[in-house]
Amino acid sequence: MDEYEAKFEIDSKTDAYAVEKLLTRLYNALREETRTVRKETADSTEMLEQFKVVRDAAQDPKPGTLTVKFEQEDSSFDD
Repeated sequence: MDEYEAKFEIDSKTDAYAVEKLLTRLYNALREETRTVRKETADSTEMLEQFKVVRDAAQDPKPGTLTVKFEQEDSSFDD
């Protein structure tokens, strides 16, 4: 399994605003995907609810760190 990680330090209001915008856009894209492609399955609904917590936390502009971690499995999708 390959792992990739990026850390972004939030040390200004501008950084906090950028993170808020990023997470809001990502949440909206995930929400739209659950409505159209996955038909709001149980696993997608749970994922969206968990991500909403992260998005809501970004609404309060405070210093911190945003860590993005991507884990890619060795196998491919079953078509």
